[in-house]
Amino acid sequence: MSIDLTNLDATAQAELVRKGDVTAAELVDAAIERIERLNPRLNAVIIPLFDKGREQARAKLEPGPFRGVPFLLKDLVAASAGDPLHSGMQLMKKLGFVAPEDSYLARKFREAGFIVLGKTNTPELGLAATTEPLAYGASRNPWNPEHSTGGSSGGSAAAVAARMVPAAHANDGGGSIRIPASECGIVGLKPSRGRVSVGPAFGEAWHGLAIEGAVTVSVRDSAGILDAISGPMPGDPYVAPPPHRPYVEEVGRDPGRLTIGLMTERPGKNGKLHPECVQAVENAGRLLQSLGHRVEVSHPDAFDDGDLLPHFKRLIDAHTTQAIDFIGQLLGRRIEADEVEPYTWRFVVDGRKVSASDYITSVDWIHAWARRMAAWWVDGHDLLVTPTIAEPPPRLGDLGGPGGDPRKRWERNLEVIPFTPACNATGQPALSLPLHWEAGGLPVGVHFVAPYGREDVLVRIAAQLEQAQPWAQRRPAA
Repeated sequence: MSIDLTNLDATAQAELVRKGDVTAAELVDAAIERIERLNPRLNAVIIPLFDKGREQARAKLEPGPFRGVPFLLKDLVAASAGDPLHSGMQLMKKLGFVAPEDSYLARKFREAGFIVLGKTNTPELGLAATTEPLAYGASRNPWNPEHSTGGSSGGSAAAVAARMVPAAHANDGGGSIRIPASECGIVGLKPSRGRVSVGPAFGEAWHGLAIEGAVTVSVRDSAGILDAISGPMPGDPYVAPPPHRPYVEEVGRDPGRLTIGLMTERPGKNGKLHPECVQAVENAGRLLQSLGHRVEVSHPDAFDDGDLLPHFKRLIDAHTTQAIDFIGQLLGRRIEADEVEPYTWRFVVDGRKVSASDYITSVDWIHAWARRMAAWWVDGHDLLVTPTIAEPPPRLGDLGGPGGDPRKRWERNLEVIPFTPACNATGQPALSLPLHWEAGGLPVGVHFVAPYGREDVLVRIAAQLEQAQPWAQRRPAA
């Protein structure tokens, strides 16, 4: 075919397969060729599964909506039976650990018709807002390889931005879908808490802070993938309310006249935002206003409460400690400090100091804070719009990589991501859209937050913005 297959989104690729205009094997070969050509520069795909993918493309395909479309799994949480699962850890890489079974999510991706071609890079245990693990080295931003891809789904985001594949798995415990989507100029939708199962190994991830999803080129792909992977599985402790209709049917549906609040300052006015991030939100506000929405400068008062992040970190400390202890149980011995990165070990040291009472206190505090946050939407707002992150993509080595004081590195990570963790604490759905590029050509995402359970609102407004200001044909140089 004369058409560039890698320039199509997942929906368009699947349509070609359904019509018989292209085979799954042709899509897979085109994706592999692009990965082999671009990955040495970007280091997005760390574990190739090309032979397995080609074999799957030649076999009887699953009859799902993305039948025959190439896909990548992030090397964190989404276990794929018989495939490596290293979670960004040198230790797991050295041990050659492989997943004993599929997670529900990996199974749902396959049932949707996706063909997995490999695993993508992630920081150790997903703990950083950049993807620079010692185990596999840094992923590089396709728009400028001297800059970060974001994290922790940075490998997936870089691969999609470079059009190695049209969509890839991602997960989000503090912004890890939305941060890399912003830095790589693609779409990143974090679903509501309980929308996507993390079973069978877990009932919830990070006490409900983390959720599974994907990064994509188009809004319709994000909607279609959410349809494919959402819904309860046996034994899930809680589930999000079911949608009124499939999310793909929200694409192109009139969102109505929404009341939208803009936030162009850091929570608590704690320092200044980069001017490009302010401009991105103000431009989005003008665009939304031109589309008939009511736009005002407003945000929840609770967002300015500086106590969130200490409680948030306490939960992450405890869960990181438990993860390290669990790996130790698998190995039959205690994991030592020199077996993980110093940045990770700092979480373990802090986590060992968290008592059961401390932990429950933080859970209760976050629950009460989330109620105060939710009141802003109940009081008549439909969406909150903020920058996704506080500055354009930082340079590699700024937030991660070898060396550096772990505590200062954590503080620097928090400087960059003042907006995204709030939605993990509340469980609300949130979305980063590629609506702005700075003068040097780096993308700056705009962040949209809807009430809990209302991904439909996000899909409608995102599709409207995509129609008004298309971004799909704006792509980094090959």
